[in-house]
Amino acid sequence: MSNFASHQLDYLPSVKPSAIALGTVFNHVANLAVLKPVFGEAYTRAQAANSKEEFLKSKEAASAATLYGSTLVGSGMQTYAVAAILNHTGVLSYKGAAYLGGLLFAATSVPALVSQVFTERRPVEMVAIKAIVSMVDTVGLSLFLTWWGTRPAHDLLR
Repeated sequence: MSNFASHQLDYLPSVKPSAIALGTVFNHVANLAVLKPVFGEAYTRAQAANSKEEFLKSKEAASAATLYGSTLVGSGMQTYAVAAILNHTGVLSYKGAAYLGGLLFAATSVPALVSQVFTERRPVEMVAIKAIVSMVDTVGLSLFLTWWGTRPAHDLLR
């Protein structure tokens, strides 16, 4: 059984742990910039609450904590995925990273953005902000990870 498990893990590309950690922070900060109004509201309510305990028991605190935690986990997973794709494709240049990030953006974000503009008739400003954040999440993250490096030391020796 352990032999089976080790063969399954061979298919997952190894990624430098520091790249995952720093990429997660990069991606998380970009997402929090968009979610700042949500956390700003929660902070204002915390100040208005009679006590810390009262706020911590509120629905707003639970909602903000859940949003923060899920954004952090999602950022980590996205960082690993982008780094693994960079490693698997052998991208080493910024031009290649920008191209790969652009393809990821086109595959993951463009369909939803087009739908929001033409089907849901959302305000163009809101869709533009989402597009910018998605570009940072894909192209920006790809460039950042290429700058930092994603290959673990033991992979460089092969």
